Amino acid sequence: MPTIAKNNDVITVIIIFAVEPERQHELVDTIVEFLETGVKHQAGFVSSSIHKSIDGVRVMNYAQWKTLEDYQAFVNNSETQKLGAKVFQFQIHESHIYEVVVSLPDDATLKITKGDKIHLAEFRVKPENQQRLVELEREYLPVGLQNPGLLSGNFHRSLDGVHNVNYGQWRSFADFEKLLKDPKYASLGEYWQGLAENEFHLYEVVFTEPAD
Repeated sequence: MPTIAKNNDVITVIIIFAVEPERQHELVDTIVEFLETGVKHQAGFVSSSIHKSIDGVRVMNYAQWKTLEDYQAFVNNSETQKLGAKVFQFQIHESHIYEVVVSLPDDATLKITKGDKIHLAEFRVKPENQQRLVELEREYLPVGLQNPGLLSGNFHRSLDGVHNVNYGQWRSFADFEKLLKDPKYASLGEYWQGLAENEFHLYEVVFTEPAD
């Protein structure tokens, strides 16, 4: 099953699609079909985990490749990309290549499994502010982990310098809602101010390759 690689032995590619709620299921099926026919046998492919947002307006593919060169060879393979033509008829909201820069707690189980509850926070940042944002993420994540419902927090830095994401694994969405309402976590809603723009969605993992 997929594993979040906090020691960066793989690269992570996160593609987030914007979709109409009535077409979310169609998009998930289309991505899964492309994975089965055009992706999983590519050299360097490690894993892919498909997530659907609870509000119906996003689908995310959290994919891992052995090297950047492997991923670029896949992207530049015209025959393979023809197989994915149906996928790319949908709108891509964000697409970046990442490395994991903060992952806590140290003893967290970093497996991605079907049914997982995920909070994905997106930070749009200027390259000159990205490293400072990483430092603050490392500082403030232990505050969030005081909530027993947060199983792990995993901050990713995009290699192009303009995007960070936090892939938070939760016991339940109710636990996440408690964090939003509890005053002791108020600082978590402020630390990026002046450095980045932020939005988040809640997701459920609906498919993994390799399977759980």
